[in-house]
Amino acid sequence: MNHAIQIEHLDFCYGTQQVLFDVSMNIPALQVTALIGPSGCGKSTLLRCLNRINDRSSDARVTSGSIKIHGIDIMRPDIDLLQLRRHVGMVFQKYNPFPKSIFENVAYSSRIAGIKDKAKLNEIVETSLRDAALWEDVKDRLQDSALGLSVGQQQRLCIARAIANRPEILLMDEPCGALDPLATLKIEQLIQGLKKSFTIVIVTHNMAQASRCSDKTAFMHQGKVIEFGDTTALFSHPTEKQTEQYITGSFG
Repeated sequence: MNHAIQIEHLDFCYGTQQVLFDVSMNIPALQVTALIGPSGCGKSTLLRCLNRINDRSSDARVTSGSIKIHGIDIMRPDIDLLQLRRHVGMVFQKYNPFPKSIFENVAYSSRIAGIKDKAKLNEIVETSLRDAALWEDVKDRLQDSALGLSVGQQQRLCIARAIANRPEILLMDEPCGALDPLATLKIEQLIQGLKKSFTIVIVTHNMAQASRCSDKTAFMHQGKVIEFGDTTALFSHPTEKQTEQYITGSFG
């Protein structure tokens, strides 16, 4: 199996507090991998290690171990973080469109990357909005403010913005956490389509969502990966007692 991400013996701390302990995991390419577990288990911290967004906190650091993306150790001090984040896009729980037009939201990263050709920008915007299942909704109002969209549409716009530069990997941190059930369903359907082109890692508190959306699931507890494997097997026949207790609601 082709692994997009290889995590080996990763320890991570905020200041003197260790929050990830000896995490090892091979995340397959062009599949959806879900990270589940109770609040505070380290799943969002692990996700944010994958594009080093944790670096924005001055006291955050990996104390041992490695993360490799397609064989390249992203923890090396000479890694260009801007380039890394172009290869590893991210969508957050709270939809956060820029106070700009729908078009400019999607075109923004391409403009930053130096693309100025109008025809090319038009192509990027249309392709990204189509991939985010939003094109038909907005194609006649691309110059309208993104803030006028519904919350579900705003989250899909944020996904379009994240994939505009065609990253290899897409990280999603509780992407449906602020959405109603109908908008959540649309995002889940979108994820299934996106995995044809992107490796997706999703953090979710919703176990039903993980079982519906993902190919692989990692159950985390107190900063450790307790169990990692095929989603169907993990939910139907967990091998670890803690996993069984969590998915049956005994704790968490």
